[in-house]
Amino acid sequence: MSILPSLSPFAVCFVLMRVRSPLAGLVGAVVVSLLLCLRMIRRGESLKILEAGSLVVFGALTVYTLLLAPAWTVATVRLAVDTGLLAIALVSLAIGRPFTLQYARERVPEAIWALPVFYTTNRLITGVWAGAFAMLVAADAAAEYVEAIPLWVDVAGSVAAFAAAVWFSRWYPEAVRRRFASVAP
Repeated sequence: MSILPSLSPFAVCFVLMRVRSPLAGLVGAVVVSLLLCLRMIRRGESLKILEAGSLVVFGALTVYTLLLAPAWTVATVRLAVDTGLLAIALVSLAIGRPFTLQYARERVPEAIWALPVFYTTNRLITGVWAGAFAMLVAADAAAEYVEAIPLWVDVAGSVAAFAAAVWFSRWYPEAVRRRFASVAP
């Protein structure tokens, strides 16, 4: 499974939030997160950090919204959600289990998993994703709290950060493979 489907709860949240309400976006994201987790369990796959973390983030924000009825704006919901996404990436790095490791293990032979370069590559890729998520948080905060910054700056910054992380996640493992293939006997 790719990382991109794992990010679908975030897309659902942002779309439903725009067309319906912040609560609809959060509830939709909880449902999609739960379905992703249930699918993994049904298939006998290990539950991934990103999916489990997304379920926790969206579940907590939904409960918070239902109990305290905050006056969410699109920007404040995006800020809360993207902060949660950044926290997932940072916690996965802090506990020594970069969230990309689980996806990479689905794509490479098991013999490679024990190589230090495999772990280092995934730590770097997760770090790039954390950097992209930090850019999302900064763009969201700027859109909400700095009136002089137009919305298109938030959108452009978010799209650029996300696109850069996707590109790097595809390019870097291939670059590592080519480098090690050229030095292999």
